[in-house]
Amino acid sequence: MREATQNGSGPTQPAIRVIMMPKDTNALGTIFGGIILSYIDQAGAVEAHRHGCGRLVTVALREVEFHAPVFVGDLVSLYTETLRVGRTSVTVKVVVEAERRTRGTGRVKVTEAEVVYVHVDENNQPTPILPSGRPA
Repeated sequence: MREATQNGSGPTQPAIRVIMMPKDTNALGTIFGGIILSYIDQAGAVEAHRHGCGRLVTVALREVEFHAPVFVGDLVSLYTETLRVGRTSVTVKVVVEAERRTRGTGRVKVTEAEVVYVHVDENNQPTPILPSGRPA
């Protein structure tokens, strides 16, 4: 089954999907932002690994914007798109949508971010990504 993002463009399949649980809430009763950041990092890594890069480390979460809260019971989908493959790095855009299953208000874009990953060798030193997507 193919799904479209809210604006009708971009990836049509989520990199990952998660149902938010009570253990992930903050003092206000909404989902803690750090939980969402963790899922953004994981989803971005799924996309970055599609380029066959081997060992990747996260070096930056850029322009993270929280647009709306996430609630317990929401089905959260994280959509990814590669923005750039550099000499040693991959930049991925992640869009997070929440399906308000218990509130019946449909799908809402809740967060978006850009994540930068760097391909590293066994000594954790940056190493080039070949044009074919395979590590050097």
